[in-house]
Amino acid sequence: MDILYGVHAVEEALRAGRRRFDHVLVARERHDARVEQLVSQCRQAGVRVRSEPREQLTHVAGTSAHQGVVAVVRPKEMLAIEDLFEAPGGASSRRLMLALDGVEDPQNLGALLRVADGAGVDGVVLTERRSAPLSPVAVKASAGASEHLRIARVVNLVRALEELKANNLWIIGLDERGETDYDRFDFTGDCVLVLGREGAGLHDLVRRTCDHLLRIPMAGGVSSLNVSAAGAVVLYEAFRQRRAAAAGASSAPFGASKPKKQKGLGS
Repeated sequence: MDILYGVHAVEEALRAGRRRFDHVLVARERHDARVEQLVSQCRQAGVRVRSEPREQLTHVAGTSAHQGVVAVVRPKEMLAIEDLFEAPGGASSRRLMLALDGVEDPQNLGALLRVADGAGVDGVVLTERRSAPLSPVAVKASAGASEHLRIARVVNLVRALEELKANNLWIIGLDERGETDYDRFDFTGDCVLVLGREGAGLHDLVRRTCDHLLRIPMAGGVSSLNVSAAGAVVLYEAFRQRRAAAAGASSAPFGASKPKKQKGLGS
């Protein structure tokens, strides 16, 4: 069984309806409208609720940061890469995906998943090795957004990206050595944004697999942003462009052009 803790994380897991709940623990010491509402939602969903001392919740969660709410649930079902080939909206929908190349900090993972959900990402690709698991810390850091996302775990990220290429998605890497500023790129097509490890960035093979490498221009003394901050900047630019395109406006910034067709894309 998995543990979820925090009001947002448990509430969003209930709303998403993708987890099987065993039971929810609520601290006896907490009495407020937010928890009462959550208890009501649990009962409506047929989930057992138990009132326990706060110390017991801390023992179960393994942390005192549970906000007086802990849920015992079945593990989240991970998808295969094939499950992400089509957008939830159907074949006519433009796909936007996020792939993480070895992000190891669960706080960064959770923050990126929260941004991905907010920016309308259709699927997330995580690696099985050398990356943060979808732990209670990551779920809480995502404020429960991870419960709403389609997430696939893969053994080999390069192979997964090649499969996405074969299904007509552009692979766009974010790298401080990229030649194109992120806001000069047209994100309105089918694309996968690839973010690298904290401090080290993209692995060489992953970098070479990308069709385009973008950068975030920096005006200060440091050369790059934290991976979750960088992901937020670029994903919301993609969201801005795609929303403008859906509204019938010109989505690309002045002077930007669509990526040129590259040999091998979709082959």
